[in-house]
Amino acid sequence: MKCMKCFKVFVVLGILAALSIPVANLLMPQPRSAKLDAATKGDPLFAKVADILQNKCSHCHTEDAGLPFYAKAPLVSTLIQKDVDSGLKHLNMTTDLAPGGKTLSEPALAKIEYSIAQNAMPPMQYVAMHWNTTLSGSDETAIKKWIGLTRAEHYADAALPDDLKKAVIRPLPLKHSQNAVKAALGKKLFNDKRLSKDNTISCASCHAMDKGGTDQEAVSTGVNKQKGPINSPTVFNAMYNVKQFWDGRAKDLQDQAAGPVENPIEMAEKWDNVIVKLKADTAFNAEFKVAYPDGLSKKNVTHAIAVFEETLITPNCKFDKFLAGDTKSLNQAEQAGWRLFQLNACATCHCGAAMGGQSFELMGRKKNYFTQSGRELTKEDNGLSNFTKNESDKHKFKVPTLRNIAITFPYFHDAGAKDLETAVKVMADVQSGRSLSQPQIDNVVAFLKTLTGELEGKTLVPTTKPAE
Repeated sequence: MKCMKCFKVFVVLGILAALSIPVANLLMPQPRSAKLDAATKGDPLFAKVADILQNKCSHCHTEDAGLPFYAKAPLVSTLIQKDVDSGLKHLNMTTDLAPGGKTLSEPALAKIEYSIAQNAMPPMQYVAMHWNTTLSGSDETAIKKWIGLTRAEHYADAALPDDLKKAVIRPLPLKHSQNAVKAALGKKLFNDKRLSKDNTISCASCHAMDKGGTDQEAVSTGVNKQKGPINSPTVFNAMYNVKQFWDGRAKDLQDQAAGPVENPIEMAEKWDNVIVKLKADTAFNAEFKVAYPDGLSKKNVTHAIAVFEETLITPNCKFDKFLAGDTKSLNQAEQAGWRLFQLNACATCHCGAAMGGQSFELMGRKKNYFTQSGRELTKEDNGLSNFTKNESDKHKFKVPTLRNIAITFPYFHDAGAKDLETAVKVMADVQSGRSLSQPQIDNVVAFLKTLTGELEGKTLVPTTKPAE
């Protein structure tokens, strides 16, 4: 009898101990992220939902919110840190707050929206310790309204209908607004082999207009037939990228245009020599001064190339027509692929008008991509960390645009997937942790093929097929 009483006492004490943490969390002020608070200044839309994000998201999705008093306890600290690390890996609000001077990045908005739609956040183990963190109906309504209005205000083309302005993916604009004279000069320079040391390589050598803005090779070939270390991304719709190159080392298109010229395995030239060669062309020199009165210079040449690249938008694909209301533009398989694309969280990274290019994501969020690849890792596999020097950025890469994806093979930074079927299968596995059936893969591939648009009014078509 005495043992039974002791057992009951221990049970009661255990229950009280278990309840002490959620009760403390309920009664005590919770840590807040100063950076998240600072980001709301000057943004009344963001300010309206900031308290919801602070109280129910910031503990695992910011770097500076701090941890509760019990976080240093043995075992508890390990569990909490694991949750924080996982949260930051999927969405770090303190680094996704103001890319390009805007509010939240589109991928951050998409991730929050997806989590609400799937009732995935906050996870049950977190709610068990934080009783007041479940999103209420009014919370969800406020957040979704903020997301839609933020997209419409900061990202959407003004000509779009209101519903499309608020959508996770939007059609590309039908026209560009760049200076025609400067763009024409940029086009000539883009195709000018005098930018290379031996006059054999131009920008178009690696970014061909008839190959989806790529060279459709695993790696590109530079002067003296030297092979590059990484796959060349498309230049089409690159104006939507938050930064350029897979590792983000170029802040914009002009910065990117300057790099290959002096890269020893690409063009291997000096900018001073390029300018001398171009100035020797009397006709071109005179033409250039019409658009740039101060004449030929590295700054002006790269600016002209960047202006040209900003004209390389590829609108009017079948999917754009579908988004605009033409439901018959996609067949049943393609529409099924679009539903799977959304369901499997693909649109959380491949969002916005370009369907990508706006964030750097870990290659292998659910499974280790590099272990599965079975090859020896290279410096290029470090991704963003090569530029930032932060260990936390290792294996993060700029999310590629999915526009014209059917003709920009092979895929990934390492050209690890030769065809779309393989790319879809791998991405579903290592990024979403899901195994798609063959019919599902076929439907997603069918959808992706509807993303091939037009350049200067002509539909893009592949010049070759992916290697077998």
